[in-house]
Amino acid sequence: MSQQIYFLNGPNANLYGLDKNGTYGSESFVSIEARCQRRAASHGVMLHFRQSNHEGVLVDWIQEARQNAVGLIINAAGLTYSSVPILDALLMFDGPIIETHMSNIWKREPFRHHSLVSKAATGVIAGLGAAGYELAIDAVVNLLGTHAA
Repeated sequence: MSQQIYFLNGPNANLYGLDKNGTYGSESFVSIEARCQRRAASHGVMLHFRQSNHEGVLVDWIQEARQNAVGLIINAAGLTYSSVPILDALLMFDGPIIETHMSNIWKREPFRHHSLVSKAATGVIAGLGAAGYELAIDAVVNLLGTHAA
């Protein structure tokens, strides 16, 4: 069985491509997932790409990842700035954690400049849109030294 990486997305990520202001680009969430699945496959790893609008579901998935995954990527979206339960769950994950954001959170509203997720993250990728999601997969694979291609 190939190694597994979890890629978790928080509230409203399912609406990517539908934002009238274009903050998150024009590419749909389904299309972004397809790109990520291709990138993971090119590295020979299995990707569990998930999205929930509910904090507790994200916590459950992080706990599940502790048993099944070697790496974790998370865009906690709006919960990035407020969720102690997500932080606590991430702190119990043993593998590399990459925090991702489609937009550059430091160019946005001041409340977005402080991430609780960052306290558990190995690294952060922000402001590169969907390309950043693919780079997050590359980062986890490189941190693990598991590049199969």
